[in-house]
Formats: sequence, C-alpha cells, structure tokens
Amino acid sequence: MARWVSVARASDCPDGEGRELVADGQVIALFHVAGEFHALDGSCPHQAGSLGRGKLAGEVVTCPRHGLCVNVKTGDYEISTPAKQPRYAVKIEDDQVFVDLDSLA
Repeated sequence: MARWVSVARASDCPDGEGRELVADGQVIALFHVAGEFHALDGSCPHQAGSLGRGKLAGEVVTCPRHGLCVNVKTGDYEISTPAKQPRYAVKIEDDQVFVDLDSLA
C-alpha cells in the first residue's frame, strides 16, 4: 500500500535544482528537472554523501563527497555496474510534492 507524504511545495523547488529532505526518518534527494520531479534515496552508497546537496547538471547529480554521478531519472550510476540508486515514486497535487515512502526500489 502506498504511503504518500508531502515533502515540499513544488513552487519552492526551482527547475534545475536538487535538495535534501527528511521524511519520516528517511533521507530523500529531490530533484526538479525539465518540469518533472524525481526522488532518490538521499545517501550515496559509496561514502553516504548527500546526493540532494550535490551538483546537478541536466539529469545527472554528482555526489559532493567523492564525485559518483547518478542519473536522477533512472537511478543509473555513470560507472559500469548493474546496481542503481533506489528511487521513490513522486506525484504533484495542488503545488505539493508527494513521495511514496513505501515505493523505494
């Protein structure tokens, strides 16, 4: 069952930016890219860097701790590995960004 939680106002998240959020104890990296919102597990798997505080260039965020690059739309790492950064389902309603905390995959 879905567990949708409001994490931000869409109007407070400019296109081309990311941010770190905490919802129900879970660290979330939220990104606004080309009019769409994407949410990832906010901790980089290498050294637990904050992806929400990383530099966003197009669809790719760079971990500020050591430079791992992650595609925010797909969760793909920009290195040769089948692993992906876990993602959350996102929806927008009445200027609120909601993340399904049970959808992490």
